[in-house]
Order: sequence, then structure tokens, then C-alpha cells
Amino acid sequence: MQRLQTRSQFQAVLAGAIVAKTTHFALHRNALDARPVPTESGGPVDALAARSLFPVQDTWLGAMVPKRWAKRAVTRNAIKRQIYTVSADFSHQYPEAAYVVRLRRDFSRTEFVSASSEPLKQAVRAEVQALMQAGAKAP
Repeated sequence: MQRLQTRSQFQAVLAGAIVAKTTHFALHRNALDARPVPTESGGPVDALAARSLFPVQDTWLGAMVPKRWAKRAVTRNAIKRQIYTVSADFSHQYPEAAYVVRLRRDFSRTEFVSASSEPLKQAVRAEVQALMQAGAKAP
């Protein structure tokens, strides 16, 4: 499984369909293709300078945890670690495509007081597992 690295990769996947949702997360999917990418300056694409967004035919995954929904960096990092760990368990069930797991709602700070508590990690893990199972069944 490859990880998404660039902004244009994330934007391409987010332009695709949402294949699964849970209370806090959404799973976006977009098929891999060899569409050329616009130049960094935003100008038109030159046929000779065109490059592929996803150079390797594999399953690609990215995690988006915005500051809006997880204020502390330690919380954002803990959530991302759980996303990547759980997704590795489901990698064989997913076809070759690009996926983004996006946090779309905050976890209650009154319920999870500590920035990276064990109950928070377990809650995130359980919900990401449910998301990945639902995404594996999606057409």
C-alpha cells in the first residue's frame, strides 16, 4: 500500500466519490488513471511535461485530520496512526484505487480529556475498522 504525498493527489481523490461514512469519518475513493497533472504554476498542461498522479499501480491511502476537528497535534498524529494501522489490515480487501480517510467531526473533548488517551485510540480504531469494512463492501 502506497501513501498519498502531494496536495494534488489528495485533491484528486477528494474529487471522487464518498464510498463509506461513519459518525466521525468519511472514506473517499477515486480510480487510478494516467491523467496529466497541471503544472505547479497552474498553467496549462504540456503534453511532454505531463506526469501521472499515481506512478505505481497499487492501492494508495491518505489520511486527513484537519485542525478544525482535532486541535492538538498529538491527537491528530494519534488518529492518523490508527487510520494507517487499521487500513493495513484491510489492504488485501481493496481494489487498486486511491483512498482518503477524512475526519469530518470532532471527538468530544469532555469525553476524551487527554490528547492521546487509550480510550480515544480505541474509539478511533473501532470506528475506522467499521469504516473500512463498509468501504470494502461498497461497489
